[in-house]
Amino acid sequence: MEITFWITLSAIVMLLLLSAFFSGSETALTAASRARIHQLARNGSARAGVVQKLVASKERLIGAILLGNNLVNILASSLATSVLIAVFGDNGVIFATLIMTMAVVIFSEVLPKTWAINQPDEFSLKVAPFIRPVVIILAPITAIVQWLVRSLLNLIGVKTDASRGLSGREEIRDTVDLLHAEGEVIKGDRDMLGGILDLSELEVSEIMVHRTAMLTLDSSLPRREIIHAILNSPFTRLPMHDGNPDEITGVVHARDVLRELIRLGGNLEKLDVVKIARKPWFVPETTSAQSQLNAFLKKKSHFSLVVDEYGQVQGVVTLEDILEEIVGDIADEHDIEMEGISKESDGSYLVDGSLPIRDLNRALNWNLPDEEATTIAGLVIHEAKTIPEQGRQFTFHGLRIKIIRKNQNRLTRLRVIPVRNPKESSPETAE
Repeated sequence: MEITFWITLSAIVMLLLLSAFFSGSETALTAASRARIHQLARNGSARAGVVQKLVASKERLIGAILLGNNLVNILASSLATSVLIAVFGDNGVIFATLIMTMAVVIFSEVLPKTWAINQPDEFSLKVAPFIRPVVIILAPITAIVQWLVRSLLNLIGVKTDASRGLSGREEIRDTVDLLHAEGEVIKGDRDMLGGILDLSELEVSEIMVHRTAMLTLDSSLPRREIIHAILNSPFTRLPMHDGNPDEITGVVHARDVLRELIRLGGNLEKLDVVKIARKPWFVPETTSAQSQLNAFLKKKSHFSLVVDEYGQVQGVVTLEDILEEIVGDIADEHDIEMEGISKESDGSYLVDGSLPIRDLNRALNWNLPDEEATTIAGLVIHEAKTIPEQGRQFTFHGLRIKIIRKNQNRLTRLRVIPVRNPKESSPETAE
């Protein structure tokens, strides 16, 4: 009887250790850093490669671990119940329940999971070679269990599509936002990382200089006026037309003009701007900022004209425009300072209607949506479902916006006041 008792007790201890192994493995393998494991695998770590293979099929991994964990817990509880009934009679069931609950919770759940969550990468690398054969052996049973679970979930209308999880891009963005909230990443770095992630989602039409703000050059003007316009321009490249601004015929580079003037000995009468103009590069407005950046690098060019589906010029986009989406405004000694936003003493902001929503969000740490509109004026029109008159005001997205100035159908000046307790979007007419 004594030998049987000690053998059973030893078996219970071993089963509790196995339970701790499964619990810790589940936590470690699900919490391990995919980036670090990937890097270790690239550096030749065989164990990191095993972790990658296990995590690649997370549903099968979790199913196998839970199946193994429940098997050993149930078996340990059964053995403990039989031993304690033999010692205490019918009251042994109560003792078995209390003792096994405490033992499983402390030694097989809390302790190993706390250990694993504090060292997930190291823990996962140690247990991966032992978990892998368990997953392989239990694979047939796990597959049946998964099928039953999916069938039951489908019956109640729950979809179990594995592709519905966070993408790597979203995971990086959420991680950066969390680190910023915890003070480990400053706002500037967060904005730059977010700008890089946003490039593939942005179209050039969202970051271009609109045609209404384009500075163009009329080739039919006298040569002296052309030179004067080029010298007074803050830009080195100017789109050129022959009298019709909607038909761009070339792009003049200030350096080419200077080089040609030197070659001609400063003789303005011999200068032919049309001849030295470069062929314009047109790109569709639906081109992504990432694709355009790659195209700029490939063609070693900095300037392109954006056209719509009908071939009409809508604006210009430059390499600097794309880089500013990452690092913020880039200013040099030739840039003209344009006041797009100013803070008033009452806490409100006077904002140009043409100011991009992305710039506002970045400058003031707001979260205005930019899916339906590019500028703050466009957002107001989208929310109002009409072109509001001067003096109207609206409350949406935690802001109260009043139309200060309107030029024909364009909202040129807005007053924006953050609302502390924003209610649902609702227009309010101001007299």
